[in-house]
Parts: sequence; C-alpha cells; structure tokens
Amino acid sequence: MKKHKFSGTGVALVTPFKSDKSVDFQSLGKIINHVIENGVDYVVTLGTTGETPVLLKSEKAEVARFTVQTVAQRVPIVVGIGGNHTEEVVKAIQNFDLQGIDGILSVAPYYNKPNQEGIYRHYKAVGEASPLPVIAYNVPGRTGVNMTAETTLRIAADCPNIIAMKEASGNLVQIMQILKNRPKHFLVLSGDDSLTYPMLMLGADGVISVAAQAAPKTFSDMVRWAINEDNNYEYGWFDARQNHYRMLDLMEALFADGSPAGVKAALSCLGLCENELRLPLVPVNEKVFKTIQSLIV
Repeated sequence: MKKHKFSGTGVALVTPFKSDKSVDFQSLGKIINHVIENGVDYVVTLGTTGETPVLLKSEKAEVARFTVQTVAQRVPIVVGIGGNHTEEVVKAIQNFDLQGIDGILSVAPYYNKPNQEGIYRHYKAVGEASPLPVIAYNVPGRTGVNMTAETTLRIAADCPNIIAMKEASGNLVQIMQILKNRPKHFLVLSGDDSLTYPMLMLGADGVISVAAQAAPKTFSDMVRWAINEDNNYEYGWFDARQNHYRMLDLMEALFADGSPAGVKAALSCLGLCENELRLPLVPVNEKVFKTIQSLIV
C-alpha cells in the first residue's frame, strides 16, 4: 500500500515549446492529463527535465500556475526550486507562489563544488526557509559534487522539513547505506530510471522519473507492483521485473543523446508535443530518434 504522497511514481514534466520557442501550454496540458490518466502518483514541474535554466522567471511562474490549474488536485504537485547560491534559493522559495503546491524539489548546489559541510548547511537553510516539505536531489553527474551517504543521513536526522532524497548518484552501495540507516520518516526516491527497479528491491520508496512521461502506465505499474504491500510478495515483484525489462531499451535510448531531448523526441512521436528545445539543448540525433520512435510507437 502506498504510504506517502511522494512515494510511488512521480513524473518530471518537460516544458513543451512551439516552433517559435515560446512555451506551449496546450501541449503541457495534454502531457499532464496523459500521465495522470495513466496512473502516476504525482508530478514534478520546473525540474531539470523542464529546462528551467532557459526559462524566464515569469515563465516559471506561468508554468507553475498552469500546472496547478490543470492538475486540479487530482495528484500532488512538486515544484523545483534550487540553485548554487543558498541565499537566493531561500529568497526564491519565500517569494514563489506556492498555492496548490505540495512540496519542493531542491537540487544540491552545482558548479561551486561545496564540501560536505557546505552541502549540509545549504540544505539546513533551505529546509528552515521552506513552508513545504523538501525533497533533496543528489545528481553528481550534473552538479559536479556527490552528497555522501553520511551527509544525506545527517540532513535526514537534523532537518525535519527535508523528508526525502532523490538519489541519482548511480552508486548502489551508497544508496544501500542510506536505506539501511535512514530515519523511518525519510523517503528514498530513485533519480535514475534504469536503476528504479533495483532500488525498489533494496527498499526505496519510489521514483521521480523522466521515462514515466513517455510510458506512464508501464512505469507506474512497475513501481506500484514492487511497493504494494497488498500484493503477493513474490508475484508483485515478478510482474514489476517484467515491466522493468520491457522498458529497459527505451530508458537507455531516452538518455543516449541528452535529456530532456530524448523524452521530448518520444513525446513528439506520441503526438503530445513538438520536438523543440531551447539552446543550448538541441533535439536528439537522427539515429537516436529512430531508435526511440521504434520503441515508443
């Protein structure tokens, strides 16, 4: 049985663009309805997948408002608010219109390469400033610095408003140390689609997924079967494993030439949005596009 509103399958939404690079709100609405109607548990807007580095402040506010209106309380909503200047992140949280939002996803400080004490103090400040529960996000492939298991556990113990970690280090030993030693209230969420099934088997609580946007029913079923305590223990995990392998090639293809370029290619094949990104991101190359097309249609 799903225990928490941020367990299960969360979807990291793209920000669709028209051919003139303006935000395509009609397509965003189609994508939101697509994932909710196919069983995802919550949505995440304005994360990395939403191309937030190339969105204006006004556009971010518009995307968040539109998402709240379109979701219409059908599922919880998480908004991404992060950065590498702690004071600015705190101010951004305090000034953001959080009406209708259920939680905040905040990435570890990037580029600066803070040490573990700096990361801890950053999240302590963010947790104290936020009126909503915070999901921390460890993604060293993008930030340039890894949050160790020790730092994550210290944050989990000392910062009650930081209720989860989206873990995308790819280091299963590190992830197991967090799962083994975390407080009972602290969620561990996969931030790596291809490792979601193994992480669930190790005791993780869910995922914030890119691939679930392209295959929401197959992905959310996999997660639901793996964590649903009402299912027969072995049978549910067997079905989950079948779905994991069913999606494995697609999950790899979606990240073969950059993300969110891969999932936007998939969504364009499904007729949900145009295959448009803002520079410096560009669409996937033709070979990868054909691979995604063959797997998604």
